[in-house]
Amino acid sequence: MVTSPEIYLTPDEYLRMEEHSDIKHEYIDGYIYAMAGALDSHVTIAGNLFALLRNHVRGSGCRVYIADMKARIESLNRYYYPDVMVTCDQRDQETPAYKRFPCLIVEVLSDSTEAFDRGDKFADYQTLESLQEYVLINTKRQRVECFRRNDEGLWVLQSYTAENKSFRLHSIKFEGTIAELYEDVVY
Repeated sequence: MVTSPEIYLTPDEYLRMEEHSDIKHEYIDGYIYAMAGALDSHVTIAGNLFALLRNHVRGSGCRVYIADMKARIESLNRYYYPDVMVTCDQRDQETPAYKRFPCLIVEVLSDSTEAFDRGDKFADYQTLESLQEYVLINTKRQRVECFRRNDEGLWVLQSYTAENKSFRLHSIKFEGTIAELYEDVVY
């Protein structure tokens, strides 16, 4: 991400600017950060997951979003663009530019964003009471890390690799194969 620290924007100013911008920006406490483009493996994995999840939630009242939909973290004054996001909360139908109540957020890792996705961004996402699962997908090898909020509110990690053959997303009662997720990915 490339920062624009000299420009302070209110959330409303950010949303208006973003609606007409040629590039995407994430928003953190009034400052915008330009989003970099993604590599083939990143886009392929996100697309594969979106297709699998879209078919799974069809007719359930849940919605799946890919890359261009913002997640709003109101308590921290943040807007992020998750690679894939699922919301089943009807209140999210009221906000066409962003979603506030996701149950599942997925980030596909890249060299430039991995540390942020694992660190500060995950910490920020944890403040969303609706969020049940946060998933990190590796682009260099077949590895899916699912962080799930348990009954005590603690985040518990379950990892899946090619040896597992399949992976589960409990928040939306989904099971898919590692092969489907990584279909057409060239390492």
